[in-house]
Amino acid sequence: MFPAAEPGRPASRAVLFDRDGTLVEDVPYNGDPGRVRLMPTARAALETLRARRVAVGVVSNQSGVGRGLLTRAQVEAVQRRTEELLGPLDVWAVCPHAPGEGCPCRKPEPGLVLAACSRLGTTPHRTAVIGDIGADMGAARSAGAHGVLVPTPVTRPEEVARAPRTAPDLLAAVRAVLGEDTRGQRSGRPGAGPARRAR
Repeated sequence: MFPAAEPGRPASRAVLFDRDGTLVEDVPYNGDPGRVRLMPTARAALETLRARRVAVGVVSNQSGVGRGLLTRAQVEAVQRRTEELLGPLDVWAVCPHAPGEGCPCRKPEPGLVLAACSRLGTTPHRTAVIGDIGADMGAARSAGAHGVLVPTPVTRPEEVARAPRTAPDLLAAVRAVLGEDTRGQRSGRPGAGPARRAR
């Protein structure tokens, strides 16, 4: 999936993950590091990327801050716990604003992806975004990055249908991004149950 770098201008490759429901289990507005649990294959996925010298980061809506349900310190504590479980990440790009604030960073807007790419010294064209809902794919698309959806039970069927690529788990998504597994599908398993929207 990664395109070749332009001659004379090698750009670093990067993979940016959504946090809740993608790297870690989705606990609504979680500010408690003790409740952080990894999603299946998350550790293996990141280890695979690091072994290939691909930068890894997180792009995450955390509107609980803007809603007054979380403090920035709590968000940062959850970030630290996530890194304790997964190892250090190269960048965190977090939007703390509530939906009504019109923030250009809040997914599905492109701001978080663009900011993370800038901090990593790469371009969206050389970046993949892996997430579990349509807002993640929207952010990738609007930034000019590649999107891979890993559906969960809360992913809406229409989000699966619109995804540019799907994978059954994070490791399969990473292998597809690296071009090591071409079995990723245009549409994945449909979601069931209540839909989670971009926080």
